[in-house]
Formats: sequence, structure tokens, C-alpha cells
Amino acid sequence: MSASVLYDAPGPKTRRRSRIISTIATSVIVVALGWFVFSLGQPRLTAGGAELPGLWDPSRWDIFTEAEVWQGLLWRGLVMGTLRAAGMAAVLALIIGVIFALGRMAKSPLIRVPFTVVLEFFRGMPVLLMMLFLLLGVKFIDAYWAVVIALAIYNGAIIGEALRAGIASLPRGQSEAALSLGFTHLQTRFLVELPQAFRQMLPIVVAQMVVLLKDTSLAYIVAYPEVLRVSNQLKDYYGSGKYSFSIFFVTLVIYLIVNFLLSALARWLARRTGPRAVGAVRRRDKRGGAAPTPPRGERGTDTSLLSIGQPDGLTGRAPQDNRP
Repeated sequence: MSASVLYDAPGPKTRRRSRIISTIATSVIVVALGWFVFSLGQPRLTAGGAELPGLWDPSRWDIFTEAEVWQGLLWRGLVMGTLRAAGMAAVLALIIGVIFALGRMAKSPLIRVPFTVVLEFFRGMPVLLMMLFLLLGVKFIDAYWAVVIALAIYNGAIIGEALRAGIASLPRGQSEAALSLGFTHLQTRFLVELPQAFRQMLPIVVAQMVVLLKDTSLAYIVAYPEVLRVSNQLKDYYGSGKYSFSIFFVTLVIYLIVNFLLSALARWLARRTGPRAVGAVRRRDKRGGAAPTPPRGERGTDTSLLSIGQPDGLTGRAPQDNRP
């Protein structure tokens, strides 16, 4: 029997062939990667005939036994540079994203059209050019605020479009029910639609936060001391010919670890605050078992049998008839 209307379920021969192809492809990739790592560790000859040690030679990594190197990379570069700018830009980007989403979905064209023009303008402008314009064109803005404002505006425009798409994907009954209960249009947006849209678009928002964090490396051009600029300063101080690869490799690992932790935090938040069908999921007690069914006629948490046709309208069970 077919498992899908688009293709037949693979048989034993096809599955065996797929396993063989996957094993061969994985082996080729592992061998190629091992050869690349091995070639990096081989000694090299310069144009003058001098022999340089391989990139994995311990003499290229001895600077990481000094506390000043880690203090520069982790404290001055990562914490006080990259994370400080990325954290402030992320908060402002979320606020700007909500404003853009509300403006783009406004009923009045006098509000919707200007917001659309401004949003498309900032989405099309490169982040580095925005940093340079802010730093060189506005006198009272230093390198830190040029980086923060540029990242906040650009990523806020992207997040605004994601939130707008999330709101547009909600059923119309959500807003209609809120309006019928006396909510204003703005209250419906903030209290009903935006929380659901944010939960639905949380993976996209977090992915954009990862992009924001990586885009802080562009601050190297405007002389902001983030982790990439600090690593370049360390390279020049200790010797660019000997320690370039090791310093930039450690910088890459730092970026990967921070982005992995941010993604792990996003997955944890998605599990804790993800969308739940409240009326269709039976609450559980602290031991993980199903909550006890409420007595007949009592308004409880057992909503699995809830329907419009119940005699009392709102309870999960019909009231018991105690007449003789």
C-alpha cells in the first residue's frame, strides 16, 4: 500500500540501496575532512625557503596559556563588546518589530503606506552602510550606538514582517471573537493576536537573533571593540604570521558556542511557551497522570468532552438528574 499520494513506500531493495549510498557518501565526507585536517597540520615552506610549522603545532597555540588572551577575547571582546551590543539591539529590534507589524496592518492607508515604505527601505539597506551613515552623519552617536541602532532597525524590520505574517495566518475568528467581547482593535492586536503570532514565529525570531549576533562582526569596520576586532588586535600584538590561524579558530569556536546556546535557549522557550490547544489538552497533575474528572455538573478542568450541545453549555459533563 502506498504511504503517500505522491510516491510509493520504498521496498526492501530501495531501502538497502539507500543505506549503501548513505554509507558511501558519509565515508567519502569523513575521509575528505580528515585529509583536510591532516594537510593543515603539515609543515610549509615560505617563498624564501624557510619552513613553518603546521597549523596544529603546539608552538602556534602556546599563547592560550596566558590569561590576558582569554581576558581580551571573552571579557573585552565577547561580553563587553559583542553581547552588550547584541543584547541591546535585540531588545530594540523586538520593540521596533512590533511597531512595524502594527503599522503595516493598520486599517488607515495614512498609517499603513508610510510604514510599508520605511520598512522596505530599511530591509533593502545593508547593515554596514547604515552603521557608517549613523557614525559619520550624526555627531552625537558613537560607534556603540551606531552598531546598536543599525542592527535594531534592520532586524526589527525583518521581525516585523515575520510577526505580520504570523498575525495574518491566525483564523479570523480570533479577532472577531475579541471584538464581539468589546475589545478595541488595538487591544485585540496586543492581547489576542500578537501573543499567538509571537509563539508561532518564535523559531524565525530566534533565527534572526542569531543573525543579529553574527552581524555584530560588521562593527569591526566602525572600530567598535567586539570579539572579532579584539582577536585581530591580539593577532597583531602576538604575531600575525604565527598566531593568525589559532586566534581566528578560537574566535570561530566562541561564535559557534554562543549561537548554539542561543538556539538551545530558543528550543527550551518553544517547549515552555509554545502554542497549546487549551481546550483540547487535558491538564495533568504534578505526578504526570491525568487529572481526576470533575463531578457531574461542576465546572472543572476536564474539557475533553466539551461541546456546544451540552445541557448546561459550559461544563464538561451534563448535570446529574437527582429526581426519583
